[in-house]
Amino acid sequence: MIRSVFAGILLLLAGCATTGEGDPRDPFEGFNRGIYKFNDAVDEAIAKPVATAYRDVLHEEIRNRVRNFFSNIGDVFIGVNNFLQGKFYEGFEDWMRFAFNSTLGLFGIHDVASEMGIEKHNEDFGQTFGRWGLDSGPYLILPILGSSTVRDGAGTAIDMYADPLGEVRPINLRNSLIVLRLTGARADLLEASRILEQAALDKYVFQRDAYLQRRRNLVYDGRPPREPREPEEEEKPEKPEKQGKPDEKRSNSYLPRIPRNYEAVMAAGHANHP
Repeated sequence: MIRSVFAGILLLLAGCATTGEGDPRDPFEGFNRGIYKFNDAVDEAIAKPVATAYRDVLHEEIRNRVRNFFSNIGDVFIGVNNFLQGKFYEGFEDWMRFAFNSTLGLFGIHDVASEMGIEKHNEDFGQTFGRWGLDSGPYLILPILGSSTVRDGAGTAIDMYADPLGEVRPINLRNSLIVLRLTGARADLLEASRILEQAALDKYVFQRDAYLQRRRNLVYDGRPPREPREPEEEEKPEKPEKQGKPDEKRSNSYLPRIPRNYEAVMAAGHANHP
């Protein structure tokens, strides 16, 4: 089912490519903006109010325990991805975290592994594909799920297929756990979304650049290779001032250049909380 959904999305995107002079990383911008508006409407009507109520009603200690529980489940496949990327020590740490937190931490509600100095990692199948050399491909906005790329979308499909919560029965309990996990994740991003509302003139562009910057950093574990510099406009040689005209002004003054993704880099720091 999941594979069919993502295959349909990719086929639809293939017919929606734009030929305008937009960001080359985002050839489906017109289609993406439509999905972005839909997601934003759903978030404003449902996800954000529910997450706000969740944050306001539940004590912070309870929310931390819920976060720890789901984070502990995630360590299983974080370890798998570290092993697939050749980072065997990190993968061993992930599985040790799961073992200690599931036992001493009472099914993960207490993060005793962090107290023992075992580091928490952040890996998924999209990052694994990136470490294997697969290009990220065009930027995508997925319905409900939000920002992605072709590569990360394929990784997300595998993440969802392999999600241990998918095996929980009865179905009502499984669905309740999934909704609780999503609600907690959205509540953790309430402050980041407020900053986005205040800082961005174009939220779509701001979020796109932040996502792509953060994913690049995650793939390379915070040490991405230097990106090729954008070609600078060739400076025209200054014409010497003509004698006899001391009041003539030079015309080659330049404003300081601000990197195009400066705001995105700043936003990524606020969104980088599990």
